[in-house]
Amino acid sequence: MGGDHAPAEIVKGAVLASRESPVEVLLVGDESKIQKELQHYKIRGNVKVVHASEVIDMDDAPAQAVKQKKDASINVAVSLVKEGKADAVVSAGNTGAIMAASLFKLGRVKGIERPAIATEFPLPAGKVLLLDMGANVDCKPKHLQQFAMMGSLYAQYVLHIDNPRVGLLNIGEEKEKGNELTRESWPLIKQLPINFIGNVESKEIFNGVADVIVCDGFVGNLILKFAESFAGAVFKLLRNELSGGILNKIGLAFLLPAFLRLRKKITYDEYGGAPLLGISAVVYKSHGRSNARAIKNAIRESAEAAEKNMVEAISKAGETL
Repeated sequence: MGGDHAPAEIVKGAVLASRESPVEVLLVGDESKIQKELQHYKIRGNVKVVHASEVIDMDDAPAQAVKQKKDASINVAVSLVKEGKADAVVSAGNTGAIMAASLFKLGRVKGIERPAIATEFPLPAGKVLLLDMGANVDCKPKHLQQFAMMGSLYAQYVLHIDNPRVGLLNIGEEKEKGNELTRESWPLIKQLPINFIGNVESKEIFNGVADVIVCDGFVGNLILKFAESFAGAVFKLLRNELSGGILNKIGLAFLLPAFLRLRKKITYDEYGGAPLLGISAVVYKSHGRSNARAIKNAIRESAEAAEKNMVEAISKAGETL
């Protein structure tokens, strides 16, 4: 029931996922509204509905709403995982509510103090994973060390990157550069049994120098929001430049397929959702504007993370920190 296009696009995405993979999808929310959307599709037995009578809205205070709205869809969905009736949760709803429900009902992985939101960004060849993207605006060096470990494991288990290169986002390449947080985080991350390549400057994020880049949630959220707005601005500028005059319009006709392929690569629906790493189960937060394609991809990734036992891998690593 969460997201700008719920429940229509959520239901459609779930149906698409059920057709393209053997995953079983439990649609949690207002049963009458969900069944109304399901009437548009021929569904198999691997799409089921679990009724929830309440919804946490985007303007609700997350922690308070999670405690007061016991039968909210996110509470019911997370409870299904806690009870062993589901293996993962995907939601496009209130980020704070998703995090609060996950922490209250599922808890953190042992050894992990702060769960982190990890987001994939496209590169000219491949992708890069950044974390944290906003779950923790105030971090300690120990937290960044934990983010580095979790990001490395996620890149291996879900993104299929062997020996992923992990970098620490900083204002310079030398380990002495940066603020107190980054300077103290560097030696802690260096202690981990991962492929730590040292500091990475923001200008290198999209150059493919690292597979995983670690930062605190304040910086990460700034990067995320800027990248989203910049991508949209670039396409508007290109469209404006190419829309005037007959020659420009002819040129646009030839270039349009390439622009559409580029847009597909950099839009959020290609990646579906961001995992909440450090929660003791697989939880994915999809973009609030998620369409069916985004939901389908989030379900696919969450199913793979569950199948590969990613949480167990993080738990084992967390015990050593």
